Amino acid sequence: MKAGVIGMGKLGKVHARIYDELDAFELVGVADPHQPSQEHLHGSVWTRDCRELLNLGVEAVTVATPTVSHHEVAKFFLDHGVHCLIEKPIAVTMDEAEDLLNTASRKNAFLMVGMVERFNKAYAEARKMITAPMFIESHRLGPFPNRSLDISVVLDLMIHDLDIILDLVDDEVASVEGVGIKALTDKADIANARIHFKGGCIANITASRISEEQMRRTRVFFNHNYISLDFAGHTIKAFRNGENGIEKRVISIEKEEPLKREILHFHAGITAKRRDYTLAKNAAMALDLALKIDEDLANRQTQLRIPPQ
Repeated sequence: MKAGVIGMGKLGKVHARIYDELDAFELVGVADPHQPSQEHLHGSVWTRDCRELLNLGVEAVTVATPTVSHHEVAKFFLDHGVHCLIEKPIAVTMDEAEDLLNTASRKNAFLMVGMVERFNKAYAEARKMITAPMFIESHRLGPFPNRSLDISVVLDLMIHDLDIILDLVDDEVASVEGVGIKALTDKADIANARIHFKGGCIANITASRISEEQMRRTRVFFNHNYISLDFAGHTIKAFRNGENGIEKRVISIEKEEPLKREILHFHAGITAKRRDYTLAKNAAMALDLALKIDEDLANRQTQLRIPPQ
């Protein structure tokens, strides 16, 4: 299957490498305003204009452009029947997200969004162990990225955890609260959100893109059990209240590149007998929640003023 990548930033380059490695795809072209090195082209054709990828016969594309252009770029390819894997978030507004879902369905093109933690094998294993969460705490911290600065840290990083939480909690959201600050950009760079579900579960999420420490960890408390999931370390710590006190298990999961698993799922979705847009719809739900957090955060937000050195 002929594939292309639109946007050759950090993530786009990884997508291009994986398409080149997989037998299921043939990387025929990449589009970016700046010409990538031969190493990152993997023998494919480079073009400044992503529309020219159609002339190369692309059947599937990754959209890894700045978020503000996701809708325009993906809609163009979906309108031409090309299957799209969009890096998160799906779009910047719910109207744009719904338009992409409707276009994909109308054109019978597969649409998927890159919520890569869904394809982390440690999460897949932990997911089997978790039932009816009562409290969830997530931390996603990292250094300043110099990318995705057109969106807040909520849409950039926290959205991964929102997607995971919505997958774990089969319940309606009752309310959301968001707080955060602008430190290095004109968007929130560090944020905390609290989500109350109608059934009583509470989720507390912190995301930062201005941290020296790197962390991608979620802790889930449920029915006398507690699971700590380290997405980066691919490990699970499981605690339960047993007859002889607290019992602890540490489960190490064999590492397998989550993005490669995600792209293989993309291929499976393309070749399936019927289109399943569940993951794209889930990504739209995560966007809706992220936008509500951003809105609440904006109402409270304070500008951190760093004194001159």
